[in-house]
Amino acid sequence: MTLLTDEIRALVGLKRIYTAPEELGAAAGRYFGLAVGDHNPLYSDSEYARAQGLEGVTAPLTLICETNQYADLPIPPDGYAGHEWGIELPGTRKVRGGNSYTFHRRVRPDDVITATWEITDVTEKTTRSGAEMLIIASRATYTDQQGGLLAENEETIIFVALEAGK
Repeated sequence: MTLLTDEIRALVGLKRIYTAPEELGAAAGRYFGLAVGDHNPLYSDSEYARAQGLEGVTAPLTLICETNQYADLPIPPDGYAGHEWGIELPGTRKVRGGNSYTFHRRVRPDDVITATWEITDVTEKTTRSGAEMLIIASRATYTDQQGGLLAENEETIIFVALEAGK
């Protein structure tokens, strides 16, 4: 069995675009900071933020990478609330391989964010135990309402065959 089929190869270049229905808003940054235990005054104190060279309050950097807040995607059975490609490979276990973020500028409350996801590569490898792995690399770019680049997210999803050599 090979996990890297022509159907999977054809996914390279596939894009999904999600645009927020409204501005991010100051409360979103403040509440996200509280939720993740980050009490930085940049998220709640306009005077402090301006003293740091910003136009006003901002949000924790990774808030914009939480795509489901503006994509309104359904929650799958595994409970993941975010962008999914809908790839199902029977006989495999899906593992999130990791993310690598690059931030270009802080988000402002008046930003309307668009996330553009694209599958950039698919490869197949074999684990030490002989199980096949399919590695799907994707990239998300987050832009503001003028198309200005806010952030990039490189993500890897791995499908591992449940039985070696099958």
